[in-house]
Amino acid sequence: MKTDVTGRPVALRDLDLERLLRPKVIAVVGASDSPTSQSALNWRMVKGWSDQLGRRVIPVNPNRETVDGEKCYPSLGDIPGEVDVAVVITANAADALRDAIKAGIPYVVIFTAGFAETGGDGGARQTELEDLIASSDVHVLGPNTPLNSFQPFREDLPGKRIALITQSGHQGRPIYQAQQNGIALAGWAPTGNESDLESADFIAHYAKQPNIGAIACYLEGFKDGRTLMLAADEAARNRLPIVMIKVGRSDIGRSWAQSHSGHLAGSDAITSAVFKQYGITRVDGLDELADVAAMFARAEQPSARGVCIYSISGGTSAHMADWAAATGLELPELTKETQAKLREWIPGFLRVSNPVDSGGIATGDERGPKILEAILNDPNVGVLIAPVAGSFSPISDKLARDLVDAASKTDKPVCVIWGSPTADEEGYRETLLKSQVPLFRSARNCLTAVKAYLDYHDFQSRYQPTFETVPGREAASAKAARSFLRPGVNLSEHASKEVLRAYGIPVTNDILVNRAGDAVKAARAIGYPVVMKAVSPDLLHKSELGLVKVGLANDKAVREAYAHLTERAGNATLEGMLVSEMITGGVETVVGVVQDDLFGPAIMFGLGGVAVEVYRDVTFRVPPFDIDEARRMIAEIKAFPLLQGARGAAKADLNALAKTIMKVQRLAMDLSNEIAELDINPLVALPKGAVALDALVVAR
Repeated sequence: MKTDVTGRPVALRDLDLERLLRPKVIAVVGASDSPTSQSALNWRMVKGWSDQLGRRVIPVNPNRETVDGEKCYPSLGDIPGEVDVAVVITANAADALRDAIKAGIPYVVIFTAGFAETGGDGGARQTELEDLIASSDVHVLGPNTPLNSFQPFREDLPGKRIALITQSGHQGRPIYQAQQNGIALAGWAPTGNESDLESADFIAHYAKQPNIGAIACYLEGFKDGRTLMLAADEAARNRLPIVMIKVGRSDIGRSWAQSHSGHLAGSDAITSAVFKQYGITRVDGLDELADVAAMFARAEQPSARGVCIYSISGGTSAHMADWAAATGLELPELTKETQAKLREWIPGFLRVSNPVDSGGIATGDERGPKILEAILNDPNVGVLIAPVAGSFSPISDKLARDLVDAASKTDKPVCVIWGSPTADEEGYRETLLKSQVPLFRSARNCLTAVKAYLDYHDFQSRYQPTFETVPGREAASAKAARSFLRPGVNLSEHASKEVLRAYGIPVTNDILVNRAGDAVKAARAIGYPVVMKAVSPDLLHKSELGLVKVGLANDKAVREAYAHLTERAGNATLEGMLVSEMITGGVETVVGVVQDDLFGPAIMFGLGGVAVEVYRDVTFRVPPFDIDEARRMIAEIKAFPLLQGARGAAKADLNALAKTIMKVQRLAMDLSNEIAELDINPLVALPKGAVALDALVVAR
């Protein structure tokens, strides 16, 4: 398999998962028809699914002649003809897997639990399975996977479908049940312990299927960070949104790290960065997962970002407008032409600029459809949100019919919030549920879904795949940089800057000296004023230890500083004193590298200096990414206005910052096996250029 310079794959394996998800012949190992048996329930679930779709299902059990009237075979090897999938519901899963391998069955689904999820001996049992898989051509779903893929899916529902991927059967249940509200599903892939097949395999599979409107995922972890990125890239290139619940927001990340970058990184921070890079929408609740995925499946590409709120109540309009703005949605004023049209049907004491308040009466007669048509024809409007806080028949039922009719005549999403607690009204039950409008029971979910929809299409408008151009060989700079690295040894500032210099990252003009007289000569050569620092791999954060002297303006000050710093360093092993040029002005930023267990090297950017630990105003990206993504990193931090020249200050050279981030990315990839952490803090962003004032490399 082709890999990049870090040794990670740059393409996913090629799998025919249609044969797993839509098999023609299924064998169930451990099938039973005993009245109280769990195996009987599982066997009948698979059999019911097979019978519904006209597939063949075969029971396998050495202790049965027949199961529910079906001829039963003692082993998989005794079945005549080809079998697409073997479903293992017996306790001895390893033996069943061996039989499947001998029989040449391509896919095995292991329902059986008691593996890595239990720890201890269970981990050893899963390792046994993984060794069998590695020695064969078979692919395994599970172990510890529910049989949710063998459930009936409604084929009568119109529109694009949602593909469901979960690591928990129960957590996927609400999405499956959403079919009763008219939300169509393409299938359900429950991945279990992912001994072989993983969520990334199914994301990539569904990304290539027709008539899929979104992928909805509930995941507790990833088997491999790079395969997730590759699968998300496949989905992005096919313009297929992914909506995901990822458990683990409260993970505090690494137990300890020596650089600022390491302190600020955590597994969830890196995961969120990857989601941002690849347009994955992250949600928290299962209701959000269903609603946001349905919004994607039912809405075409927006023509504008503007949202219009339309209600029969001024109070509802005001509340929704306030909430929408707080969510980050744009509520543009409708054009003068649109407002003039609306005034023909809406009295002058009601608002028509956005939100639009019909007052209720106009909604209940022939004026209702005209109002909707005028709003949807406004060029500033990309999405219409119609909140119905509580039903008031016949007006609300008439409004529901008008909204569905208006939605059928436009490509713009018409989102309806039905707030009635009973939800048994005709307008909801007979009109909205049977339509394809994005329908919500919660205003929060509606606003979340609309924001996600607009943000995703913004992402799509700029997305550029990067795996095609990811470097496969290290740069020539790596050899020079590697000469300063020693395994397990932290580099001093001087050595760390030499590593940066090898990659063309601008650093201050520095001279390392070991005598006071040489320090004076160095200061004269550099030009006063200068900065002096004690240099030692034992002294990681020199400012905090009082080992930095700034603004040394003459020979006497340099000599005094040399003596003071030598004494202050105490018993630390000194390489010497670093005499550096003094840089003034600019904005202090930080650029760093951390190693993530799943994703490998990750790049950090943020507000630097002493503020980095205080404000934690940082963002991350995972290679490979391009310079446009580096620019987005810079613009994401809360302190970005400082870089834009806040309060009359000079603007920072954003292009130089972005180029520096790209050089750090290349360094991180080339030296991913040698560098545990890198901290460039501060990297001063100047009106012209950027320069590293300090640096720390922590070697693996």
